[in-house]
Formats: sequence, structure tokens, C-alpha cells
Amino acid sequence: MSNSAAAAVLTTADLPEAIRAVRTLLGMADISQGEVDFEAVIRSPDVLAKVRHVLPDLEWRASAGEEHGSSEAGDDPADCLPVQVSDWGRPLDRAEPFIAALGPDPAAVRWDLNAWPAVPEAGLEAISQKYAYLTLTVNSRDLYQAEPSQDHTIHVHVRNRNGDQIARVHWLADQVGGRFTGRVESAPL
Repeated sequence: MSNSAAAAVLTTADLPEAIRAVRTLLGMADISQGEVDFEAVIRSPDVLAKVRHVLPDLEWRASAGEEHGSSEAGDDPADCLPVQVSDWGRPLDRAEPFIAALGPDPAAVRWDLNAWPAVPEAGLEAISQKYAYLTLTVNSRDLYQAEPSQDHTIHVHVRNRNGDQIARVHWLADQVGGRFTGRVESAPL
């Protein structure tokens, strides 16, 4: 298993602005075989019902631990709130309905892209699928929902923190009116 460096490029309290920025970045990427992954902490029955409508087969476990309930055990998640949910490899069109269902609950939505294309005028080579990811954290500043927040952060993933990779981070941030703050998290791939 390897890791990518997830660099924060835009933080905003305006969720529609964050979604517009994600759409802009997706418009630059090769998404022909892209998919989307989800992680969230669901605290309310209302949000749970909305999320399960969007992703009916999602896996979950009680935040207090699997011994307090899980999808694997066949428990009812509404009886085990708060729950941690995850779902992997979904079609790209599931992302925005999932985000809309979240309400105030924290989540990470990760788009698995085919590639970040080359940008010759910026001196950037293409980045292969292995390191081409984009994550929007909703109501959280970090990838793992450990820092709940009332704002939302876009992270672009690159192979490592060396100069040419960070140059891509700066370039992508510029495309959405953001800026690279230096905040980078390690993200398992």
C-alpha cells in the first residue's frame, strides 16, 4: 500500500462554492473511468435516512465500536447512532446527492480520477491514476472527520511533497481561486 500527499487548496464556509470548485477541477481531470468513495460520521436519524436513500447498501459501524452495531451484523443503524459510514467505487453522479444529504454531519468525498493531465505551459507532466485524487471534506477540515468544522476543504492529491508535485498543487489551487496553505495530510491509497 502506498500513500498520497493530500494538499488543502481551498477552504470555504460556502458549500456551493466548494462544489463549484470541485466541478472545475473535475473538468480539468481525466474522469473517463472515475469513481467516488465516501466516508462520514452520521449523527441524526434524518441524515441517516437521506444518506441511505442515496447509497442504500453502504457499510457502517457504530462510532462506539462494532460491538455496538454494524452493517456486517445486520443491525439497524438508526439504533446505533452515531455511526461511521463508508462506501467505495461508486459512480461519479452519486457524489453531489450524498453531499446534499449530509446536513451538518462531517464527511469526506474522494474522487478517484484517471489522471491529472499534463500542463505544458506550467511545466507539469501528467500524473497517473495511482496519484490522481481529489477530496472534498464537508463540515470537516481533515480527511478523517477528526476536525469537525462549519466549513469545507478541497484537497488535491499528489505523489509526494517534492517541488514538481507541489507546483501542481499551486497550479490547481490557482484554477479555483484558492491557495496552497502548506497543509498536507498523508492519505492511504
